[in-house]
Amino acid sequence: MVRANGAVSLRELARVVQTSEVTVRRDVRALEAEGLLDRRHGGAVLPGGFTRESGFPQKSHLATAEKTAIADLAAGLVEEGEAIVVGAGTTTQELARRLARVPGLTVVTNSLLVAQALAHANRVEVVMTGGTLRGSNYALVGSGAEQSLQGLRVSRAFLSGSGLTAERGLSTSNMLSASVDRALVQAAAEVVVLADHTKLGTDTMFQTVPTDVITRLVTDEPPLHDDRAATELQALADQGVQITVAGSSGADAVPQGRPPRRDVPLPGQRAGAAAARHHGGQLRSAAAALAQDQVPQDRARVADLRRR
Repeated sequence: MVRANGAVSLRELARVVQTSEVTVRRDVRALEAEGLLDRRHGGAVLPGGFTRESGFPQKSHLATAEKTAIADLAAGLVEEGEAIVVGAGTTTQELARRLARVPGLTVVTNSLLVAQALAHANRVEVVMTGGTLRGSNYALVGSGAEQSLQGLRVSRAFLSGSGLTAERGLSTSNMLSASVDRALVQAAAEVVVLADHTKLGTDTMFQTVPTDVITRLVTDEPPLHDDRAATELQALADQGVQITVAGSSGADAVPQGRPPRRDVPLPGQRAGAAAARHHGGQLRSAAAALAQDQVPQDRARVADLRRR
């Protein structure tokens, strides 16, 4: 399946071979040890180096359910009559399919797939950048694309990428794509990143959006075993990125800003504080008792001195 598609998700593998994802993950590790494939969070790809980027057919097979849920939430952020920019990617393509229902919308994009998804939307105006076609992801890149974005100003930019970390922000493995994404960011008042949990904690070669420029991240809930993704989410929230999570408990979207900082003692400190309060109370009680015993003694001593 990996040789045929270039990439495959663990969920799809488990479905095809009719076993659990835990078993599939173990087998994928064994295949990686033999050099037959490379593991990725949520799936596996053909062996390749750090800068290798999968093409559109390969990416479209990874985390499909997660991308659909992310697109549903992101579409809810777009208002009627708004002007936005939408970058290239399989997740942004899913978003575009849902934007066709937003009346009076203007979408600026360098993605042929995004434009195609909106081509028959009567109430949506699509503005394409110029540039050179990059066939692996059907995007327009190069100086022509960047120059066509100069002087543009929109409310929001919706972007995806190859990796997202709290340290470097959003990144991609292609220099030309990164340059156009940076131009898209400069045209927007707010930046919304669409990234499923498989991209959290992944760092690729070219930075596109620094963390302090990202307004909001729309993602899916990481699996329980994925500590790296959960840690990265918390680190992003600590830096002020609003987090919207698909599939979180009790709600489809849970906006989270920077969590409130409270001085909460550690368990050992809490126990020590409780013990201190307990011992302090005992000491105060003992002191009070001693004082009460001391008062009659002092009074008797004063009376005796007066008699003398």
